[in-house]
Amino acid sequence: MTMDPMVSSPPSPDPADGSILEPSYGVALGVVALGLLLLPAALLWGPALWAALLIVVFGLFLLLQTVLLRLQFTELDLVVWRQGAVLRRFPYAEWLTWTIFWSPLPVLFYFREQRSIHFLPVLFDATELRRQLSLHVP
Repeated sequence: MTMDPMVSSPPSPDPADGSILEPSYGVALGVVALGLLLLPAALLWGPALWAALLIVVFGLFLLLQTVLLRLQFTELDLVVWRQGAVLRRFPYAEWLTWTIFWSPLPVLFYFREQRSIHFLPVLFDATELRRQLSLHVP
């Protein structure tokens, strides 16, 4: 079986084009653990079972996103990748502000562009995220 030279694999984030953040599983695993800790409450209150299961499923979704997504800081923009495909580019020139919520245990990254706001769970190395943001969007 031969490969068609016109068909190529999707581009992957290239570290030469900027800094790619390492994944961090803390937030996703923390949400799963929180859901599992709520399971015994179902003995006292029936609806707690559904709440616990919903939280566990959300945590598993975050875990999947941690595996699939990558953030890359290039010279001009923040690029969100999923399995080698660019999902979205956020040019730094359009950013107004950013913050990482809850410093002791960073869980939420917020940034505002001229036309929209964004909230992302911290599924990446928070220290490097903060360093790259300070470098590119002071």
